[in-house]
Amino acid sequence: MVNRSVPRGRRRFVAALLATVLGTVSLAACGGGATDEGAKDTAGGAFPRTVKTAMGDVTIPSKPKRVVVLDTGELDDVTMLGVDPVGAVSPHMKTEGGFPAYLRSKIGGVTDVGPLLEPNLEKIASLRPDLILSSKVRHEKVYDKLKALAPTVFTETTGGPWKANLTVHARALGLEKKADAAMASYQERAHHLGEAIRKKNHGTMPTASVVRFIAGPTRLYQRSSFSGVVLDDIGLKRPASQRSTDPAKTMADVGPEEIDRADADLVFVTVADVPEKTQRKDVTSNPVWKSLPAVKHHKVFEVPDETWMSGIGIQAAAHMLADVAKAAGVPLPPK
Repeated sequence: MVNRSVPRGRRRFVAALLATVLGTVSLAACGGGATDEGAKDTAGGAFPRTVKTAMGDVTIPSKPKRVVVLDTGELDDVTMLGVDPVGAVSPHMKTEGGFPAYLRSKIGGVTDVGPLLEPNLEKIASLRPDLILSSKVRHEKVYDKLKALAPTVFTETTGGPWKANLTVHARALGLEKKADAAMASYQERAHHLGEAIRKKNHGTMPTASVVRFIAGPTRLYQRSSFSGVVLDDIGLKRPASQRSTDPAKTMADVGPEEIDRADADLVFVTVADVPEKTQRKDVTSNPVWKSLPAVKHHKVFEVPDETWMSGIGIQAAAHMLADVAKAAGVPLPPK
């Protein structure tokens, strides 16, 4: 037998290639990722693919299996699409800490890589992500560091453009069909809810106001905010103080003496911080607040901040529909 020796350079190449292959197999086998249900929805969604993002085109070489999300809208989107993220941040204004309660059943094994405004890059790197989702408004300063870890897809901002953001996230995951179907179902439910409210009110739609108590000035949320878009989808009217569709003006600050600007048939209130740090007591004990018809007629409804403000996705919007249906005294349309 002739014993032919393999050149040293070739041996190194083969060893490196083998290590890469084994590493890829190992990575695919470990923790978190798209569920079987989500994986079935990728018909026609081939990889690699290039996604247009707020930071330019991003190429995603293969279907993501280890996804890290750096804001709550992204968390709502990926879990709705059947993807179990390996890492996420919790809402930065959630007083009790932790991940959103309304998503608790879907994120049992996720690692907290927060805080939201300063995500822990070492933790993110340790999770070996193959896709990172966030927005330019949140994390532009660390974009270069994030994209060094994995393909990083940013939308421009959060809140109002939540539907367009879902389209980007679904594109990055190869789950466009599932996203389209979920959005169509949500839109239909919102429309039917609006019809039920209109019928109960003899052909007219009531006005709805959104008040948020935070550590600082009290806020009235506009049509251009996440909650404003959902109320628009239902067809509820908004008071004059909350009709802005300017994406740069999603809220207006008011003092206790200006709270009459929140006047509406239905007033929805959220609390984003420890109540003692907000102006809630000053506002609700004020004669101006007490004189509001909604207060007198018990049409003020406290609703969860994590769905009305922080959720920013279809699942949070579904909870909003339920809250509005209850407040309006009509049945919630089925899914």
